Amino acid sequence: MRRGSTHREERAAFGDWGPGFGPRGRGGRGGRRMKRGNVRAAILALLAERPMHGYEMIQELESRTGGIWRPSPGSVYPTLQLLEDEGLVSGRESSGKRLFALTDEAGAEAEAAGRTPPWAEITEDAGAAATHVHTAMGQLMMALRQVMQAGNEEQRERALEVINDARRRLYGILADDAD
Repeated sequence: MRRGSTHREERAAFGDWGPGFGPRGRGGRGGRRMKRGNVRAAILALLAERPMHGYEMIQELESRTGGIWRPSPGSVYPTLQLLEDEGLVSGRESSGKRLFALTDEAGAEAEAAGRTPPWAEITEDAGAAATHVHTAMGQLMMALRQVMQAGNEEQRERALEVINDARRRLYGILADDAD
């Protein structure tokens, strides 16, 4: 803190988050933020299809969004508990896991959530390329891993050149759009 200044004055220079946080600091990811999904509506829409376990719902949402949205267990399980408290969802033990299903009282709310599934909004907002990036990155990493494990030293060096060239070309795309 500068001599003679208050903590509030110091923070004001950095906005609401203070130094080290925000779009480029420790607390943010930078760039355009992805729209957060509606976990409640997504759970209701999934359970309208069939009963599921909590982790199964997380995997299903990640799959349906091409890896763009993977709600955390810290958002899914409390939402399930809230829905259970509201009488919209019931849970029972099945094969050592808790299986959730909609109750009769959930009908109207689940129907509204199912009209336009929340995951469709997320993938539409992200665009077609973003919905396929997760798969493409997985395939790229698998190919790189194979070259690094099975390739000779020259092949590994060539693979590194490809990766470095791809990084430069990606930044070039942003530089071209900056006009």
